[in-house]
Amino acid sequence: MSTARAGLLRPRQQVHRGTVKASALWLDPALLGEAEARRRILAMWSPTVSVHAVAGGYLVELSTPRVVACDTAPGLPLTREHGVLTSAPLSQAERRHPSLHEDTVVLVLGGQAQTFSAGALPRVDVSAWLEVSGWRLRAPETLGAPPPPVAVLEPLPPPSRERFGPGVPEPSPEAQAMLARMEGRAVTAPARGPGWWARLRAKLTPEGTVGRAGADGRLIRPGWLTRLRARFSNPGTASRESGGTGGGRPGWLARLGATLRGAGAHGQQPGRTPSAGWLARLAAMLQGSARDAAPRALPPSAPAAPRGPSPWGRLSDWMLRNTLLGEWVRQRKTEYVRRLFEMFEEGDLHEALRHAIPLSKEMSDGAREALGLPGPREQLTLQTQARGGAGAVFAGGPDLYSALQQRYREAFRRFEREGRFDEAAFVLAELLGAVEEAVSFLERHGRFKLAAELAEGRKLEPGIVVRQWFLAGDVARAVAIARRSGAFADAVARLERSNPPEARALRLLWAETLAEAGDYARAIQVVWPVAQNREAARTWLERGVACGGATGVRLLAMWATAFPDGLTAAGERVRELLEDDAPGRASERFVFGLALVEEAPSANRTALVVPTLRALLRDRAAGNARFTSDLDLIKRLLAAAPDGTLRTDLPTLGDCVHPAWRDDHARPRAEATVWASDAGTFTIHDAVVLPDGRLLYALGEAGARLVRADGGTVAHFDVPAFCLVPSRHGDRVLALARRGDVWRLSRLDLVARRSRPWCDVALTAWAPSYDGDVWFVSQDTTVMMVDALASGFRALWSVPGLEQAAICLAADATHMSFCVGKRERWTYALADGPTLRDRSALPPEVMDPRRVLVAQSMVPDGETAMLSMEFPPRSEAPADGVTPLMFRVNWMQPVSLRSRVWTKPDDERRKGILISREWCLELLALGTDWRFQLTDRQGTLRAVLTFEGDVRPEARFTDGLLLTFDAGGRGLWLDLESGELRHLPVV
Repeated sequence: MSTARAGLLRPRQQVHRGTVKASALWLDPALLGEAEARRRILAMWSPTVSVHAVAGGYLVELSTPRVVACDTAPGLPLTREHGVLTSAPLSQAERRHPSLHEDTVVLVLGGQAQTFSAGALPRVDVSAWLEVSGWRLRAPETLGAPPPPVAVLEPLPPPSRERFGPGVPEPSPEAQAMLARMEGRAVTAPARGPGWWARLRAKLTPEGTVGRAGADGRLIRPGWLTRLRARFSNPGTASRESGGTGGGRPGWLARLGATLRGAGAHGQQPGRTPSAGWLARLAAMLQGSARDAAPRALPPSAPAAPRGPSPWGRLSDWMLRNTLLGEWVRQRKTEYVRRLFEMFEEGDLHEALRHAIPLSKEMSDGAREALGLPGPREQLTLQTQARGGAGAVFAGGPDLYSALQQRYREAFRRFEREGRFDEAAFVLAELLGAVEEAVSFLERHGRFKLAAELAEGRKLEPGIVVRQWFLAGDVARAVAIARRSGAFADAVARLERSNPPEARALRLLWAETLAEAGDYARAIQVVWPVAQNREAARTWLERGVACGGATGVRLLAMWATAFPDGLTAAGERVRELLEDDAPGRASERFVFGLALVEEAPSANRTALVVPTLRALLRDRAAGNARFTSDLDLIKRLLAAAPDGTLRTDLPTLGDCVHPAWRDDHARPRAEATVWASDAGTFTIHDAVVLPDGRLLYALGEAGARLVRADGGTVAHFDVPAFCLVPSRHGDRVLALARRGDVWRLSRLDLVARRSRPWCDVALTAWAPSYDGDVWFVSQDTTVMMVDALASGFRALWSVPGLEQAAICLAADATHMSFCVGKRERWTYALADGPTLRDRSALPPEVMDPRRVLVAQSMVPDGETAMLSMEFPPRSEAPADGVTPLMFRVNWMQPVSLRSRVWTKPDDERRKGILISREWCLELLALGTDWRFQLTDRQGTLRAVLTFEGDVRPEARFTDGLLLTFDAGGRGLWLDLESGELRHLPVV
């Protein structure tokens, strides 16, 4: 409540005049009208403006003083004089009045001054003045053309009967019904109108009777048996429907149901196992049927309980074994098989194919029972009773199966003799279930396309599918399937046994695909067995060396030794590497030595052994060797030396073991501070460390800049870049920039130093890195494997129709994982194409509607860390109205065999989290500063990185590196192998 003291102060001047610097305005609704006063307040309102109720009006306190003219101001101006807000100028004597103090509001109204305490003034919620009930929410639309739909490489269905040519007829209705029963499907009956009895019953049925919908959509009134079962399954309902009340005596139906249920419980002798009587069994059958008819909801994660045979199934089983109905059914089935065999014996293959019963090596349980074939035993127990059911339909068993196989084989051989290869392949694939044999048969007779369609439609091994499409001449589809499934090696191996020229062509395509994706090391490894293609691999060697890093130095050793002029061409690069004394390149020299001893003996290799050995010994003496042990490598190099002089002069060396910083907890933790004065000129939106030690900065609309570790600019890419997605090979990067509802994608070639736009596409989330070949992204409820080499945005594989949007993705060479909203985590194995390996619900705490997901981080094998902000219930809100927010971390273990000590107590300072396979990085807010805390898998704190200032920093894990940076261009670079810390070069 505000407190007013009238008459204590009478200023000589009543209002301000002229132009003043107003800190607040007072509006009188009695003078202006309520609507006009509110309109003026809303016109000057901003998030930093506060409105209070004072003296029957509204006091609008401005965030910063404004210069206003008193005669044209929207309200009565108040100025701040010595901490007092006053609507009239006060003299020195008036300011010394005892009623005035700090944070006092003085309003002069009617010649009298009213004083109020600013801290006690009630706030006015101006949002309640806005009437929005009549508003309609409209989705914004882009002014440009929407992006085209994403093309997806859809898998082909199995070829239909028509695809095998006109000689393969459609199955007869009897065969279709037989096949449906064998597969456990409902037999589709021809549509018929309601009969006279149904029409009469509809006329006699009272209106409003509740029934059930039939298969054709018509309403069917429940029969008397259904109603009787329902009453038996719910005695309470039966009693109520019988006219009784909840506390009255049960009706006759309830008493009959109780009698049936307890019929087998009376009269049992002690020590004897009770056996249910026929009344109890009848009640159980009725109740079981009612339970089967009523679906029950199960938790999503709980597997459905296996259902036993239904009462109708048990009844039909008994009737088939003990009544004339079973004999009649067996006679019909026997007649069907007899006619089928006669068709084959008479040579009427057209009709025989219409009535043929498909066989398969992996038949369903229903099909096995229909043919009387034995299936796998569920329990190793002795069967004391004869088995009936569908297995008695044919009563043929293995003899019938073998006879059908023999007839189908004879038909296949006849079709082959007559040159009807498509029909012969149909018999193999559809009737005998020998799909691989059918594919091989079609290939042998030149039906390459049909063989490829059959292989893909029947989901044979990806190597077979790729091989068949390549032989069919559809190279694009063969390469696309091979890239999606990683089946290049299998397909090449299969082709080499029968088609060596095609195998060499596919091998070259494989190598070109790898090189186009930036995987130059594997491309050279693939193409190297073909001697005539080695010269073409030289270009890939040079580009791979230019990428730097461990892969680059391995290719450098190969370049210098594999070609006669290699040492001349690569000698300058080799000399620069071996003569460099920088500790950071010691590991590269070690990798170069390993690659050198693996090369075939040559003059160039011999010339490089001694310089390489001297460089390694120099690193060992200087203590720069950070590898585990170099003694074995030194011995191998000494053995390859051209003479024994060095071996004689070299003293005995001990094994030198240097554990990495990440594994040595005895070494001190890394600590560093980035000061506010370290900021640069450009705003850095994202940053990436490359394998050769260079850095790529995303500068927003200013493009992307490639710089050396010392800050020197190497190249500038004139494309908008706000997010970077680097290739794991370090030779290319995708640059992303938001354009309304879509993202503009550009490709950056870091070796050739070129950039070119790619496409505009809507994206929800994406993997932070890719392999240069494919990139995993999500569009709302669809996850896709995008072809990163295509000219347009094309998907090689997709998972559409998720329950919620995929909001977080991670992928590497072996796994891909994503989260479906706040509900589930899906993990795929990528070895033979994406295969779902795990689908788990997220922790229940994350799905709490009171929680807001603040940060989420994933590892490709499914390990997930989620940081959420929890709002306490309104009933627990404090009296001052300030609601404390609680930040909580939840963790999900990976699907692979890894362990992590996860002890992360709740900390309100925690504002971000990032995990990798080995590390966990937390971002803490410390007043006006930010701090990164790095812990390993054992939960040991290994690094503390502090950023001074209120600009929130970002972080990125790469191979063996941690990069932290902020928008001001400041950052730190931590080598997780050596523990070395560097400040990022400022741009």
